[in-house]
Amino acid sequence: MVQPKIMLKKKHSSAGRAPLILFLCQMVNALDVPLDHGEKAKLLDDLVQPPTITQQSPKNYIIDPRENIVIQCEAKGKPPPSFSWTRNGTHFDIDKDPLVTMKHGSGTLIINIMAEGKAETYEGVYQCTARNERGAAVSNSIVVRPSRSPLWTKERLEPIILRNGQSLVLPCRPPIGLPPAIIFWMDNSFQRLPQSERVSQGLNGDLYFSNVLPEDTREDYICYARFNHTQTIQQKQPISLKVISVDELNDTIAANLSDTEFYGAKSSKERSPTFLTPEGNESVKEELRGNTLSLECIAEGLPTPIIYWIKEDGTLPVNRTFYRNFKKTLQITHVSEADSGNYQCIAKNTLGAIHHTISVTVKAAPYWIVAPQNLVLSPGENGTLVCRANGNPKPRIGWLTNGVPIEIAPDDPSRKIDGDTIIFSNVQERSSAVYQCNASNEYGYLLANAFVNVLAEPPRILTSPNTLYQIIANRPALLDCAFFGSPLPTIEWFKGTRGSALHEDIYVLHDNGTLEIPVAQKDSTGTYTCVARNKLGMAKNEVHLEIKDPTRIIKQPEYAVVQRGSKVSFECKVKHDQTLIPTILWLKDNGELPNDERFSIDKDHLVVTDVSDGDGGIYTCAANTTLDSVSASAVLRVVAPTPTPAPIYDVPNPPFDLELTNQLDKSIQLTWTPGDDNNSPITKFIIEYEDAMHEAGLWHHQAEVSGTQTTAQLKLSPYVNYSFRVMAENNIGRSVPSEASEQYLTKAAEPDQNPTAVEGLGTEPDNLVITWKPLNGFESNGPGLQYKVSWRQKDGDDEWTSVVVANVSKYIVSGTPTFVPYLIKVQALNDVGFAPEPAAVLGHSGEDLPMVAPGNVRVIVVNSTLAEVHWDPVPLKSVRGHLQGYRIYYWKAQSSSKRNRRHIEKKILTFQGSKTHGMLPGLQPYSHYALNVRVINGKGEGPASTDKSFHTPEGVPSAPSNLKIVNPTLDSLTLEWDPPSQPNGILTEYVLKYQPINSTHELGPLVDLKIPANKTRWTLKNLNFSTRYKFYFYAQTSVGSGSQITEEAVTTVDEAGILPPDVGAGKGKEEWRKEIVNGSRSFFGLKGLMPGTAYKVRVGAEGDSGFVSSEDVFETGPAMASRQVDIATQGWFIGLMCAVALLILILLIVCFIRRNKGGKYPVKEKEDAHADPEIQPMKEDDGTFGEYSDAEDHKPLKKGSRTPSDRTVKKEDSDDSLVDYGEGVNGQFNEDGSFIGQYSGKKEKEPAEGNESSEAPSPVNAMNSFV
Repeated sequence: MVQPKIMLKKKHSSAGRAPLILFLCQMVNALDVPLDHGEKAKLLDDLVQPPTITQQSPKNYIIDPRENIVIQCEAKGKPPPSFSWTRNGTHFDIDKDPLVTMKHGSGTLIINIMAEGKAETYEGVYQCTARNERGAAVSNSIVVRPSRSPLWTKERLEPIILRNGQSLVLPCRPPIGLPPAIIFWMDNSFQRLPQSERVSQGLNGDLYFSNVLPEDTREDYICYARFNHTQTIQQKQPISLKVISVDELNDTIAANLSDTEFYGAKSSKERSPTFLTPEGNESVKEELRGNTLSLECIAEGLPTPIIYWIKEDGTLPVNRTFYRNFKKTLQITHVSEADSGNYQCIAKNTLGAIHHTISVTVKAAPYWIVAPQNLVLSPGENGTLVCRANGNPKPRIGWLTNGVPIEIAPDDPSRKIDGDTIIFSNVQERSSAVYQCNASNEYGYLLANAFVNVLAEPPRILTSPNTLYQIIANRPALLDCAFFGSPLPTIEWFKGTRGSALHEDIYVLHDNGTLEIPVAQKDSTGTYTCVARNKLGMAKNEVHLEIKDPTRIIKQPEYAVVQRGSKVSFECKVKHDQTLIPTILWLKDNGELPNDERFSIDKDHLVVTDVSDGDGGIYTCAANTTLDSVSASAVLRVVAPTPTPAPIYDVPNPPFDLELTNQLDKSIQLTWTPGDDNNSPITKFIIEYEDAMHEAGLWHHQAEVSGTQTTAQLKLSPYVNYSFRVMAENNIGRSVPSEASEQYLTKAAEPDQNPTAVEGLGTEPDNLVITWKPLNGFESNGPGLQYKVSWRQKDGDDEWTSVVVANVSKYIVSGTPTFVPYLIKVQALNDVGFAPEPAAVLGHSGEDLPMVAPGNVRVIVVNSTLAEVHWDPVPLKSVRGHLQGYRIYYWKAQSSSKRNRRHIEKKILTFQGSKTHGMLPGLQPYSHYALNVRVINGKGEGPASTDKSFHTPEGVPSAPSNLKIVNPTLDSLTLEWDPPSQPNGILTEYVLKYQPINSTHELGPLVDLKIPANKTRWTLKNLNFSTRYKFYFYAQTSVGSGSQITEEAVTTVDEAGILPPDVGAGKGKEEWRKEIVNGSRSFFGLKGLMPGTAYKVRVGAEGDSGFVSSEDVFETGPAMASRQVDIATQGWFIGLMCAVALLILILLIVCFIRRNKGGKYPVKEKEDAHADPEIQPMKEDDGTFGEYSDAEDHKPLKKGSRTPSDRTVKKEDSDDSLVDYGEGVNGQFNEDGSFIGQYSGKKEKEPAEGNESSEAPSPVNAMNSFV
């Protein structure tokens, strides 16, 4: 069917009522000859057309090697085309291969490899050509490859052993298949392994663990590769993973390594995130336009990190962005060049965050902007073929004609190639051909066939003659006129048999010949004639149009409210065109009416009888004809005919008439009568009892029975005076209790249980204190409750020693040997008899202080702030108690003169259990230390070992103290500072860096300056005037640079070039007073002004733009008479000050007394704020720190002392975070030496010789002197 490429609305004036004709101008266009079946195709049977490829196999064709190969190639054309194939660029002679046949009537190849061939034999690049007398069309290059599902290579996988908290990547590395395999992890039972934010599979198939847990231990981590094309699954060898705790790891290492190697057994502590994939801080990703972009970031850390995604230079597309794999994978569908940019993934947990930037570049395989279209031209006409494509990089455009590159094809004088366009002029029948446009770049290609068919054909109307169109009034009418002809015919429409032309502005002529009447009216009815003309002839066709009246509902159903059980009727009257037959349909709630005889339809009415609640809803009347439909709805609301009071729902009334029957020693039967259920059935009864003998007034739960029972058999205990009551419960709630039943006293019996929580612990070296939890009165089962206490040594042959005591909870055995195990029993008895024989409990007599000090103390210095201590354990017999651990006292060693002048601050670390080594954190670099070790039990400490000395190496210094900038001038600034409070070694030099800051806060070039270590003052000269500078200052030792301190300062304004601000009186001719103000200030206070006086103020400044000044006038306020009273001379004020001073004195005395008893002070806040990276590698080895504590409060201060007077430990005092090591004296260390307890400090006095001291007096000592 010929379709002109224009959309034209013809508008004509009716001046003079001259007849006007709507017509379509002749245009060269792409006309296609319809070759499909149908009436229109039959009209064009005699027309020829070049071949067109209609169906072909995909460019990348992966076949199943187990099935026959089918390579599709279908084409149409007149005459029908013949087919040929090339393989790998050469002619493929299918007649020579008995396994290859071509499907009849098409070019589709069928290769019968199921008989005997192999798929690999036919692997290659195939291309089909369809040819007839008018040209040749070619298919895409079809790459045929058989699918492959190879096996994994044999490999030996060693078991993986990790400690709790470590990260892990289990590699999959599947074999390379075609197409690529789908990867998943399962166990031996073919159950998928659970994945989470902590454990997930990456895009490469590897299994990532952010941190491992004991439950990850298993021997069947199996990676599976599924090859969908061949429906096969390949399996990797199972991987074994064992996650062990630190204690298990220590046991393993201890069995295989020496004591010095034992240090490696360390636990994984919490840590900030690091990326498992991708590596580094940046990576690049390239994706093709139209594909799905997948970006992945997987991080390890403890706690498990959370992943966030942002786009640095824009926002993520709302409708195309998806998060997969617990937000570790970002996917953007249908990407375009606009999606290029930097994407950032952020991994964050409570300890920190890390980010990775992925630079994404979107490339593009060629895609069509304008694809070439078929051309049908008549001889002598002109036309163009346009092939316009885009891509990244820009694609190359190549032309072929009938499958041959146009450069070597037979010459055609009617065509001219201009880049992506072929221009045809004065074509002839020999110009007919099929042209191929190939647009290609490194990412792919596009191949399009477009024919040029030169025909000389008179017009033909393809629409059936005398077609009848029926349209509802006031709706659009579309009258078809499908046509064909070459040259392209013009179309004209006429109305009426007398050939009257169309006129006025109510018609639209479409490019396919269709006539549109936008609003059809009754007078639009009639016969319309379509005329097609070209230079070879003319054709016409008549169609008929009828305009019908619309269907309308003139009486609509109305809203109704009816009572239940009554009758309701809905009316629906319809008016329609007399030539159309309507159908009336009733609906309820947009569905069919219920199949119920109560619903009946009588002409225009719907009647519902005996209306029920379910009949309420929306009723719709729908009237339909063959051309239109209308509907109207109404709501039916059903109400109760005679409202009745709603029932009262409440909790039940209480049961009554309680009676006790079948009274036995240990059971009784209780019966009762239920109360009213108040319209809610009783669901259960609750029975409670009171023991009037032991716990009068206290009710206890006894039993529950169903709501249908009124009798219960109750179990009783001996020697209890029972009373019972009953409560009823329904869905509303529980009733109040019934009246109590009569009392019933059960007979006494021997106790049926013994005391619990029996323990034996000594409070002195020669006693054993036996304690237990007594029985209550209800458990005594009778009068005269007592206890028989028995004991004997566990390891001896002594007989049991027993004593009967009253109803108490403790008995003390005196004269026992020190720390000896005892077997203990406590048995209950009463006046009736004994309870069952109790089980023996193990206890110990009292402990005494240990007798032996640990020996062979060794110290290994790890770094400038950490040392490792080892010692030999003491014999267990010498402990004389429960071994609680070992305690290390350590202190900074001083020279004899210094030791005499100040107290020595001793610190304590406690290690739980039988550990024989531990870590000393928080040491000061470049210092001498001494230590000793003592064993501890429940009684206290044993004797100290011989003192052991060691020396810590140099570290980096702290920041210089008190950096000040003084004496600013026009071009110089002077810096003054104090040396670092903690040099941590021998200072080698200071480093000063500075740079200017301009008015927009941009930093200028950085200047680096070295200053000798003995300087504390330095003047910088030749600076710019009125300029702000930023300074960075730090000290260095031979180890490295310390912390830096920063400061900013401004040089003064250039006085010679700026008019100073003037201040003068507003009255009279007084001299101007002048003040020079620093250029960085924006205000200045005027002093010494007279009250009630007018002043003029002028402010001037000079900068890059020249001198600028402004003036203003103001007046000071009037003088006020002074009414102030000197309160310092008032008696009430003097008394108040005396009271405050007395109160402060009392508080100081109380604080001194409390502090003399010892105290603790936390250092966690200081340490967390000044974490030193030097100690970080040791934290995994040594656990966590705790607190310092003082044994005494007499701590004199010394000028330049490294211990601040506020009793906090700063970064300079300890480069190891004490918080990471424990929490005080009762702290513990793991078996590898990692600390899990507390950190404490003690200060012991040494006798002072003489009274000389260069130290400032301590506030505490001063307080002692005052008291």
